[in-house]
Amino acid sequence: MRRKRAIFFISIVMLLMVLFTVRLAEIQLISAENFSKRNINLYEASVKQRAQEVEIDSGRGGFIDRNGNPLVHDKMRVLILFPFLRNIDWEIEEVARIIGESPVAVSDALNKAKEPFAYGREKPLLLTEDQMTQINKLEIPGVFAVEKKVPKTRNYAEHLIGITGENEKLLKTRYPDRKVSPNTAVGLTGLEKSFDEFLLADGPAKLVYYVDGIGGPLFGIRVKYVEPANPFYPVNVKTTIDSAYQQLAEQLVDKHKIKHGGLLLLDIETNSILANVSRPKINRKSPFDSSSGSIRNEMIKEHIPGSVFKTVIAAAAIDYQLDDPNRLYNCSKTIHGEPDPKYKHGMLNFTDSFARSCNNTFGTLAVELREKNENIIEEYAAKLSLLGTNGWQGDIFHLEGFKQLPDEDKGRIYLQEEEKKDKNFTAMTGIGQHEVRVTPLAVANMMATIARGGKKELVRAVFSVEYKNGTSVITFNKKRHPEESISPYTAMKLQKLLREVVVNEQGTGRWLRNLPYEVAGKSGTAETGKYSPDGQPLHNKWFAGYFPYKEPKYALVTVNLNVSEQEGGVNQLFSEMVAGIYALDEKKDSRP
Repeated sequence: MRRKRAIFFISIVMLLMVLFTVRLAEIQLISAENFSKRNINLYEASVKQRAQEVEIDSGRGGFIDRNGNPLVHDKMRVLILFPFLRNIDWEIEEVARIIGESPVAVSDALNKAKEPFAYGREKPLLLTEDQMTQINKLEIPGVFAVEKKVPKTRNYAEHLIGITGENEKLLKTRYPDRKVSPNTAVGLTGLEKSFDEFLLADGPAKLVYYVDGIGGPLFGIRVKYVEPANPFYPVNVKTTIDSAYQQLAEQLVDKHKIKHGGLLLLDIETNSILANVSRPKINRKSPFDSSSGSIRNEMIKEHIPGSVFKTVIAAAAIDYQLDDPNRLYNCSKTIHGEPDPKYKHGMLNFTDSFARSCNNTFGTLAVELREKNENIIEEYAAKLSLLGTNGWQGDIFHLEGFKQLPDEDKGRIYLQEEEKKDKNFTAMTGIGQHEVRVTPLAVANMMATIARGGKKELVRAVFSVEYKNGTSVITFNKKRHPEESISPYTAMKLQKLLREVVVNEQGTGRWLRNLPYEVAGKSGTAETGKYSPDGQPLHNKWFAGYFPYKEPKYALVTVNLNVSEQEGGVNQLFSEMVAGIYALDEKKDSRP
């Protein structure tokens, strides 16, 4: 009996040893580069445990503005010191002299360090190019003056550019055949997302020093510089943003306390985004918290436009010859023909109705137009860019239907087809209410299309993707909008109407009359159906236009969402942005 127990016990022990050996072989020989469900590379992990390193560049591509200025990261000249320096004799006095610090301060910093660090007291000490050269000429092991890539302290155009994050599942879904570290950052929103395939890191550039179990040198005091082998990467995405206009826009939006809304500025000649400001700002700690909505770029999302939409009705009325200057409308009445308790404009013709934004006129015209063609409002909204998407799209390399702005909303006029048959719904639609939804980007492109005499183009946010050496991987050329546009004649008539809004004594844009650039545009105040905590109805406030009137350069949209009727006007924001752009342009023109 005892013998049987002994044999059984020995058998169990031998079986466990076999299983242990098989498992060890699997770990060390079979699955060492792809261990567990997380595909951990055990070779890399074991080396990393014995390494002290400092990252110089993550390897992910960056973003620059149209003039080549970095938008997301800066390069700082810093002094990198490795902790092993405290255990050897080195030229600490000479390095301290070059950087203007005391040897004691440098020594104290080293004594506190557990890993390589950028020397500085509260923040890294910035070096001059001459200081970098002097330090590196000394060739001291563990002492390096380098350009380190660091995030900017202020995130400009953050909603347009977007954010990145570590998401191993998403990484595998997007790039199933690409070998990358599970910690590689991927683009989650904005241009970071749409251009992720170009921006994805091949690997970081870093300084590495290998140590033993107690922190001693494993291979002497040699520090290794490691970087990806590909000399063309990382790339830069050259955006259409102009940093000067973007910074001005951010300052003014915050000055006017826009909590929900923002500003979009287009370059009319290139039909590209010069500035994109969206509020609220991105909550970096919890960007996808739905309660804050901070991750949304409100400039490419649908909103109720109010009277800005009357531009569409005006265009259709011009083409269908309903713009008779002798016909008068009772602008002391609502769109339903009842006395208007708020507006008592009296009898106005077509032009004055547009300038003073008479609801009765455009509600009446919308109904009359629908009787001629039940799809007419949608057709003219599409002609003026308000339906469908406006961001640049096309085929590049193996990417079919590539979109620079894939999260852009398409806009809408009616929610249900039968609504077209209801006169009340049609009248409300004619003044940009009921189910009408448009994006600020679409409105900006409408203004640019009118300013160009009806020539409609797709909007670019990116000009090109550039290799590390500055040559282009791909260029995004100007592209006509695929949908039909308005005629040059209609555009000319709309230009005059939009200018009348500003120059008319009672026009809704009369406050913009004395700006250094002549403005043409349209205001809008839309009822949202929402209420503040104290019961006040909330509105969307708009002003959209272009300037200079005679030689158009810029299309600008300002919008403040969900504010009470007594607050949150955007005319002053629009006005200060125009004046600020003029001042910047004057400064540019005065340069030798």
